[in-house]
Amino acid sequence: QVQLVESGGGLVQAGGSLRLSCAASGRTFSRLAMGWFRQAPGKEREFVATIGRRGSYTDYSDYVKGRFTISRDNAKNTVYLQMNSLKPEDTAVYYCAAAEGPIVTRTKNEYDYWGQGTQVTVSS
Repeated sequence: QVQLVESGGGLVQAGGSLRLSCAASGRTFSRLAMGWFRQAPGKEREFVATIGRRGSYTDYSDYVKGRFTISRDNAKNTVYLQMNSLKPEDTAVYYCAAAEGPIVTRTKNEYDYWGQGTQVTVSS
């Protein structure tokens, strides 16, 4: 079992920045591929970014590419999402997810564990 706890959400003005963190426990963190997803009111949960077990491979949705950066610190069992140039349409609950095994994926059904989410609100 893996426990994931997100932090770092909040209210920010358009053009601002936030850094989300997700602390993991319960498994060897370096064996987990990690991802960030988000869900806005009335919408499906959507892929934001993912990172491989060693941090050398990353992938981003087209909506955030060039503005968001995913990274991980295996010594701290933590994955981060640096969000810059935020837009009102980035407003959502952001979820951290973990997948066992080597596959790095955008598909939410392939993630095994989820955090409770952290709210990000971007005002115009």
